[in-house]
Amino acid sequence: MQSPWKFNKHGQSGLEISELYPQLSKHADKLCVLNGMYADIPNHPQCFVQLHTGSFQFVRPSLGSWALYGLGTENQNLPGFVTINPPSRVGGAQNYGNAFLPAIYQGSRIGSLGQSLQEAKIENLGNPRLGEMEQRKQLDFIQSMNRDFRDRDREGSQIEGVIESYELAFRMQSALPEVMGLKGEKQSTLEAYGIGNTKTDAFGRQCLMARRLVEKGVRFVEITHSSWDQHGSLKKKLGDNCMATDRPLAALLADLEQRNLLEDTLIVWGGEFGRTPHIKKADGRDHNSTGFTFWMAGGGVKGGMRHGATDEHGIKAVEGRMHFHDLHATILHLLGLDHERLTYTYAGREFRLTDVYGKVAREILA
Repeated sequence: MQSPWKFNKHGQSGLEISELYPQLSKHADKLCVLNGMYADIPNHPQCFVQLHTGSFQFVRPSLGSWALYGLGTENQNLPGFVTINPPSRVGGAQNYGNAFLPAIYQGSRIGSLGQSLQEAKIENLGNPRLGEMEQRKQLDFIQSMNRDFRDRDREGSQIEGVIESYELAFRMQSALPEVMGLKGEKQSTLEAYGIGNTKTDAFGRQCLMARRLVEKGVRFVEITHSSWDQHGSLKKKLGDNCMATDRPLAALLADLEQRNLLEDTLIVWGGEFGRTPHIKKADGRDHNSTGFTFWMAGGGVKGGMRHGATDEHGIKAVEGRMHFHDLHATILHLLGLDHERLTYTYAGREFRLTDVYGKVAREILA
């Protein structure tokens, strides 16, 4: 049950971090490690959707949609919620969907899992057959019909969301390509993120894109790195995953700090569940939803601290227990939103991300 890798103390805080993360460990005093995480079901699709929406049984708005609904947008020419290369399975679009919230709060997908960021794009964003003036005339005609329908419909707010989404899509055609391109970035910045290195390039580009989007006022950005489901070949595959993410994550933290953005940007790193402490004959670990780890940085959390703990076997969270509902409540609080007051009325009742649950982990607040 002992880890094949060493955990060493780092920084003034003495936070213990695996030797597989040599670059990230240099930022130990920025990290808030949550060792008391737990979820309901050790199954990828249900748990992945619950991580994103708070529910694995019903279609609900995603965390990013709730955040955008509560905060509004800072940049009228870019979406307020972007997800980069999300998986098409394990819930698909539901993980960044708006459900019953107006359409303007839907997450905008750039690419899909496994696609290189050079090829990734928002599908059907541009129209190569029509120029800007022709598109504007076409859109004005469509919007006039939408507004007429809105004025005659009792659920006008939903139609208003469609109108706003069309207008945003029109403006994005000129604004988004500039952000997605890496022109203007220093060579030293590209190297810091691991761009150009075959092992770190893909995730490094996602991290740098996230920084560029945040810099332009995008409220919520999600990036994805898969292949953590090590039921076998643990030593090789986990080592590869950590190598692919170590340098880019460290660069993102350093870059945000250097640009004075880290204090106002909350970084959350984690997955839908953890793994069992025992290793199988195939050198792998099975799913474990009863005790696992997330970490946060920036955005008003204490750095260099560890919150919560599992039992002596590393199976079940026993101290500082945080369900996804508690994680969501804490994230919303750090964004300046009260999870109990952030509600939306639909089908005759008020809904919220945390339903009737959720407790803010005030111990980790700076």
